[in-house]
Amino acid sequence: MGAVFVLGLTLPGEALITPLYYQMRDWGLLGTRWALILPLVGLNMAFGIYWMRSHFSSIPAELHEAASIDGAGPWSAFRRVHLPLSVNAISALSILFFLWTWNQFLLALVLVDDPTQRTMAGGIAAFQGEYATDVVLLNAGALELIVPSLLVFIAFQRRFVSALMQGSVR
Repeated sequence: MGAVFVLGLTLPGEALITPLYYQMRDWGLLGTRWALILPLVGLNMAFGIYWMRSHFSSIPAELHEAASIDGAGPWSAFRRVHLPLSVNAISALSILFFLWTWNQFLLALVLVDDPTQRTMAGGIAAFQGEYATDVVLLNAGALELIVPSLLVFIAFQRRFVSALMQGSVR
């Protein structure tokens, strides 16, 4: 099972555009938001699993043993011990997923025809014409694309950095 997730990490997203197009067309989802949501969940899942697995494997086993000695079951130990220790890792993963989804360009351009249904990055492509480009409007759109990413990163900067540095010093 782990080999399937590694394969998902090694395949470039661009190689999956054509099969995704035909799959969404066969499911009748082409041109809808679900045509973006489902592939993005599937494409990001392998990284998320490895991210959280590496975090949970770095938690000492003694904490789980102590919780089980105190009478906690597996779900209770997860909820009361492991989950509070994982807030930084979950926050960092959420930031990465937000940035990857917010900046998604190719999937939005291929799978959704309506510019109002596309992601912000896919919508910016509408500002470029074949013979002329409104540079001022393009720059305003690029600024609108960058500002939410910066705000999310600034708001969660401490959690993001601490999650990245968590396994480096013991």
